[in-house]
Amino acid sequence: MLDLDLLPEEYAVCRLPAGSPMPASLGNGPDDKTVISLSWTSEELSIICPADRVPPDAIADTAWRCLRVVGPFDLALTGVLASLIGPLADARVNIVTFSTYTTDYLLVPTVRLTEAVDTLTKAGHRISS
Repeated sequence: MLDLDLLPEEYAVCRLPAGSPMPASLGNGPDDKTVISLSWTSEELSIICPADRVPPDAIADTAWRCLRVVGPFDLALTGVLASLIGPLADARVNIVTFSTYTTDYLLVPTVRLTEAVDTLTKAGHRISS
């Protein structure tokens, strides 16, 4: 059983061209209630951020809600994401995940939030907002 926090705002999954600098719309990073994830690859800059901070030139898929696994977790721990992804896959709820050094995050479409929360709760997880 895991404890998860439902973050208060909608999120977006964004894409900018390879080589793009960190967008000014992200400011100095997240505040204490949000999370921002940046992944630079040779093909793109991917950003997960609050929907109101989407960079103006980004291709963005908006209307996601973010669940944070209450951590921290040891990096050697196994099965954390699997215990979340499995039930959601069985319920056919699409997801986007990302991880930090201390915990994992899971995005679900806003329109599927109730279904996702119900599914995770039935799987034994606790969710607070």
